[in-house]
Amino acid sequence: MTQNEYILVTGGAGYIGSHTVVELIQNGKTPVIVDDFRNAVPSILTGIEKIVEQSVICHQIDVCDHQAMLSVFEKYNFEGIIHFAAYKAVGESVQEPLKYYNNNLRGLLVCLTLAEEFEVHNFLFSSSCTVYGSPENSPVVTEESPVLEASSPYGATKQMCERILSDLSNSDSKIKVLNLRYFNPIGAHSSSLIGELPTGEPNNLLPYVTQTALGILDELTVYGNDYNTVDGTCVRDFIHVSDLADAHVKGLDWLTKQTGSFNEVINVGTGEGASVLEIIHTFEKVSNQQLNWKFGERRTGDVEQIYADVAKAKKLLNWSTERSMEDAVRDAWNWEQKWRNETTDNS
Repeated sequence: MTQNEYILVTGGAGYIGSHTVVELIQNGKTPVIVDDFRNAVPSILTGIEKIVEQSVICHQIDVCDHQAMLSVFEKYNFEGIIHFAAYKAVGESVQEPLKYYNNNLRGLLVCLTLAEEFEVHNFLFSSSCTVYGSPENSPVVTEESPVLEASSPYGATKQMCERILSDLSNSDSKIKVLNLRYFNPIGAHSSSLIGELPTGEPNNLLPYVTQTALGILDELTVYGNDYNTVDGTCVRDFIHVSDLADAHVKGLDWLTKQTGSFNEVINVGTGEGASVLEIIHTFEKVSNQQLNWKFGERRTGDVEQIYADVAKAKKLLNWSTERSMEDAVRDAWNWEQKWRNETTDNS
């Protein structure tokens, strides 16, 4: 890719999206953010601009609004699309499945329809390790591991979106597809200018940890302590969000060099599993304080343990993680404290 190429980034003000926008700009690309801020806050844009020392392009639009999205495609000549915009909370999806199916499938279909119309041939999809369901034989999954029945409607939407993309690739479409199957992003930018900022009560582990440490939440509940794991708690592959963002830039660069229509799948993780308790103990070490937490019952939709085989990402994208779990926990804690202090000062 050459410099100053427009890249559409749907959900670009969100957690992973904002970090990817930073990486794109720092690698000479010009991202165009589309985000309706239902799961993001406008001040994140200020953080991005401070990091990259330039203004960013953002359109406040619902990605499911075809007419509004059409106006964006008419304005820019996109070289590629990174599609993040989707609901992503496993627990909420169990409670509100229609919300997830409606938003996550429609958003993808609008983007693909316009990509076809405007001949944007590079499409990077934000997928998830949830497509693997609950691995039966080994917690380590490769891209060839079976896609089992999803354990939540959220996971099912990712499977359906991947099927849509696969069917498109098998047609006469010229769109090249790269599905990045994320494991568990954590952390924040090392500058503490952007990070994970859930609206309402957090659905992800680390924001719940940091908000409990600050007293915003009373206590953290660890769901289940009788799993067949190293300490009885669920095991995940926790990847620093800045490493994940870097994978998108390398993935997009790789995608544009390929020829012909195809549909590729790549796992993006560290290749190592860590338990919920290990995250808690790492936080207590980094912050030098005790966390108020307790064990609770198992939670519907949770997978016992899963982590990535990352050989394919190393081979195809020449990508691997550079930051440790301790780095991620420290960056998340620094971000949370900075954000809360600024919020308090401005209130």
